[in-house]
Amino acid sequence: MKKLTNKEKEIMDLYWKYGPMFVRELQEHYAEPRPHFNTLSTIVRILEREGFLDHKQFGNTYQYYPLISEAEYGRKSIAGIIKNYFDDSYLSAVSSFVKEEKISVEELRELINQIENQQS
Repeated sequence: MKKLTNKEKEIMDLYWKYGPMFVRELQEHYAEPRPHFNTLSTIVRILEREGFLDHKQFGNTYQYYPLISEAEYGRKSIAGIIKNYFDDSYLSAVSSFVKEEKISVEELRELINQIENQQS
């Protein structure tokens, strides 16, 4: 899955938070000075072309809505990072977190207990 740019992520965050919107409604969620309508419209169409949004037509205008949830995007992003930077090994990723002290051994034990309890 393609990684969202900062602007794309900002727009997707608004769609994830507020649900289906017309570009004009999207624009209203920004503080002044708001991005130009055409700028937002262009980014929204890019997001649609890349499979993040779709639309329903209402007369001459379109209401856009997310095709992927924020949680799904997060899962796919993590999977891509692990594939690209850890040789597709989740064990290598977790090992690097332990080595860099981003996760403690106690937290790993807790995670193992949670996994074992789910399998019972």
